[in-house]
Amino acid sequence: MSKAAELANLIGNINAGSPLANKNLVQNGAMLVNQRGSSAITLSGLTPHIDRFTAYKANDGTQTVQQSTDGPEGFKNSLLVTNTGADSPVAAANRVAILHRMEGQDVAHLEFGTSSAKTITLSFWVKSSITGTHGGSFGNGANNRAYPFTYTISSSDTWEHKTITAAGDTTGTWATDNTTGLQVAWGLGVGTTNSGTAGSWESADRNSATGATTGFLTTANATWYLTGVQLEIGQNETPFEHEPFGRTYEKCERYYQKSYIHTEKPGGSSNAGTGTYLGSSYVQSIYNTTYNQQLYYMQPFRTKMRAAPTINSYNVYLGTEDGLMHYASGTNHGASFSYQSENSFRFYGSSLSSTGNNNGGDGYAFHWVADAEL
Repeated sequence: MSKAAELANLIGNINAGSPLANKNLVQNGAMLVNQRGSSAITLSGLTPHIDRFTAYKANDGTQTVQQSTDGPEGFKNSLLVTNTGADSPVAAANRVAILHRMEGQDVAHLEFGTSSAKTITLSFWVKSSITGTHGGSFGNGANNRAYPFTYTISSSDTWEHKTITAAGDTTGTWATDNTTGLQVAWGLGVGTTNSGTAGSWESADRNSATGATTGFLTTANATWYLTGVQLEIGQNETPFEHEPFGRTYEKCERYYQKSYIHTEKPGGSSNAGTGTYLGSSYVQSIYNTTYNQQLYYMQPFRTKMRAAPTINSYNVYLGTEDGLMHYASGTNHGASFSYQSENSFRFYGSSLSSTGNNNGGDGYAFHWVADAEL
């Protein structure tokens, strides 16, 4: 696309209501932030993986997803799905799809469900070992409104750029709060139950379009890559909005935070990062003369989360889930959490032994993960 054409498209989208900055409604579309770890994750039901992207699996094969360093010019990372075990034939209700869900209050200005619904344009880079017609969809959080679409992969194992434009839905119910307001799905083999006619809105749960290939699911070791995902207001695609890594990371922390360093997968046996240390200053209640004690501690979040999250803890050295490490002995203790909010959570440990004094000075430590993903 020439610079003149890019400018014309940008002006056209601004006139349609898209801003100059923060135009991309997709978060982490360049697949840079991957707090759950770089190793492949086996899909099972609804499976979050690279930050802000989730997979849905309901089929008889096996698939994995991971962050890849393969990307087209201008992109260092991508999302990679591998079909490690074929599902053939694909039954009507079988499917696997990659999902990106947007918070309702972030897409309320699209005015879906009203006569003023805005046109949207999705653009992305894709590479697959399976050529032909592929499918996807836009949909609401209730999974009862959907717009199936198709795109074509012309050459195997080659990065190709795709653009999908859809008129906004003027009917249906579209959340405008902190729940899912809009979802984009890329179908990687979807049976007839969840496939619909491309190019129009319907009252159904769809992840793909009728006639799209199911070859990814039926082919062992098939691969599919995705990056450079952008969704914007207007009927014209504009260049991908690259933003500083720190800004993308902060956006992702609204949905998933951890005390581990960015590159370490939760559950690792490392004390690197900001694992929480509970020393004597955190003991708020002490009982009996055997030096057993109760520990209470409030952990604030770095970024306000979407909603009160689910909390998991890990032993700092052993990596044991739901674990708390006693520094003096190295033993593992259980931990529990309460009073979770979008701002903080409370840690509670009971019957924790000290080392001859009842002020807990030798301390306990744990890593934590907070999950409020859509």
